[in-house]
Amino acid sequence: MVITTPTARELTLDQILERQQQAFLADPQPSAKVRRDRITRLKRLVLDNAAELTEAMREDYGSRPETLSTLTDIASSIPDLDHQRSHLKKWMKPTRISRVLDRVGFHQQVRHDPKGVVGIMGPWNFPLYLTIVPAGSALGAGNRVMLRPSSVTANTTEVLARRAPDYFAVDELAVIGPEHGRGSDFSVLPFDHLFFTGSPAVGKSVAKDAAENLTPVTLELGGKNPVLVDSSADIERAARSVAASRLVNGGQVCMCPDYVFVPEDRVDAFCDIVLDQWRTSLPAIVGNPEYTAVINTSNYERIVGLVDDAVAKGAVKRDATPAGERLPDAVTRKIAPTLLTGVTPEMEIDDDEVFGPVLTVFGYKSVDEAIRYITARPSPLVLYWYGDKNERFETVADRTRSGNIYGNDFGIGMVSSAIPFGGVGNSGMGGYHGHYGFRTFTHERAVALHSFNTNVSEFVAPPYIKGKKRMASIYLGAMRARTRLKL
Repeated sequence: MVITTPTARELTLDQILERQQQAFLADPQPSAKVRRDRITRLKRLVLDNAAELTEAMREDYGSRPETLSTLTDIASSIPDLDHQRSHLKKWMKPTRISRVLDRVGFHQQVRHDPKGVVGIMGPWNFPLYLTIVPAGSALGAGNRVMLRPSSVTANTTEVLARRAPDYFAVDELAVIGPEHGRGSDFSVLPFDHLFFTGSPAVGKSVAKDAAENLTPVTLELGGKNPVLVDSSADIERAARSVAASRLVNGGQVCMCPDYVFVPEDRVDAFCDIVLDQWRTSLPAIVGNPEYTAVINTSNYERIVGLVDDAVAKGAVKRDATPAGERLPDAVTRKIAPTLLTGVTPEMEIDDDEVFGPVLTVFGYKSVDEAIRYITARPSPLVLYWYGDKNERFETVADRTRSGNIYGNDFGIGMVSSAIPFGGVGNSGMGGYHGHYGFRTFTHERAVALHSFNTNVSEFVAPPYIKGKKRMASIYLGAMRARTRLKL
């Protein structure tokens, strides 16, 4: 008799969760060998189906370069998985606190235990990378995973949901599709950890759902990322780098630069170089398969509306529309790279994250002006700096708040698993990549025990006889003396 295991599509959300919970209880401390095998299978899911996944992403966008999808969603997912796989055996070991105390009979350690069942909610802008990488961290940490890709990228989700059962039993990793309902049906489940990547607005809703179950959350959100071009910067290099950064995935990246502060006497030169970079890179846009379209009509209309509102209220617009083309084009959902100057607080674009190929440029006389503007707004995911690592850089780093600071290039911190990636405040909470991802999905469980003949509880429980009072007085005096010494 052949026994078949149901796939995620044949089960309800509650049934999948229950299966994963029971599987975790049966094996709450999976070995390093088991964890490595799961990460290997996750890699195979991505690499074996790379062609089908890149084509699905192109279909979801209408126009998205195969090279972009291959680089950012397929190939870039692998290094962190390899890093997890190579280091997890070391990370799993309990942390020993003090060998000296061990020798006298007081043992302390910190265990790194799996949390249980982890829910991961992915976004549409990098539908593979931003789900697979956290899933790898969660599996490396010893958890079971329910993965819900964005409903916006339906074709990509379809491929993952159809292919995942070839690599994973439903009680290890399950891909959740549209047949399981809306995102809110997923976020209300009593996970042991919930990981969400998306907008701050939806992130707030996810956090509220998780709070009902006291589920810890990691939120990777967006925001208006500032760029500060220092007087020490090579203005041409900075302008061309920022111009290229704004075009990655059609500007639909949580790390994309949103607005730029340039020394007042260099604003015109900076803007001219940005526009030249765009026009040189894009001799055609409407029929160009290398130019990523806006993901859907609602986002297209929102971006066009932000630009129109700014122009109507006095902003100056310059764009890189190729000769003979009429843009923006609602049919292809393509918007020419657009540069705005003269943006003021009453314009909607001054507050709203664009998430499209539009860049705002401001001039500044002193770094203090830029700092005041940045700190008056919600904390961004990334703050970009172009220039030397000088005193002004340190001032900006000290007096601003952002999830990350990247210098002289786009998203440079993402190439390393040695440093965390995450937001702060409005741009998120928690982080991942490398060891930071492993720690996100583990419970650091303190263990303390001793082999002394005395019992601490006897000293702090009544009755409080003279000896205990005297000991309390001595202890307080010692703490006062210690404080004076430290001063």
